[in-house]
Amino acid sequence: MDRLTIVTTGGTIDKIYFDDKSDYQIGAPQIGDILQALGVAFRFLVIPLLRKDSLHVTEDDRDLIRRTIAAQETRHILVTHGTDTMVETARVLTTIPDKVIVLTGALNPARFMGSDAVFNIGCAVGAVQTLPDGVYIAMNGRVWDPLKVRKNRDANRFEPV
Repeated sequence: MDRLTIVTTGGTIDKIYFDDKSDYQIGAPQIGDILQALGVAFRFLVIPLLRKDSLHVTEDDRDLIRRTIAAQETRHILVTHGTDTMVETARVLTTIPDKVIVLTGALNPARFMGSDAVFNIGCAVGAVQTLPDGVYIAMNGRVWDPLKVRKNRDANRFEPV
């Protein structure tokens, strides 16, 4: 893989905590800074498409994500997305041919110490380079088929259906 296109949609990975308000808001995409700091050996383009909690991602948003990815010339696509509706978005993307699309996110904001964001991004980058065309979810150290996975909100992790 020489070039990776990254589409960001918001989610916990990009959340910022405002202590005075005891509130989280979606901030700027973190993945570009993370990859830059890690010194990755490939070029990447970040497309900041949405800044939403995934619970607020609509069908129109999913269509926008699908159209944006389908329009990219690159074969390798990584999508950062909130975990609550990541599976639903991944399923919409399965109609896109000739691309490897991997969705990932975080259960804790990337800006937090101990966040799973960097680990999940690393797994997603490895997956997008090695898997055949299709749509995948990289979370919790595993790569999932979006038709065979769900998020277990009580356990706060992904598991097979």
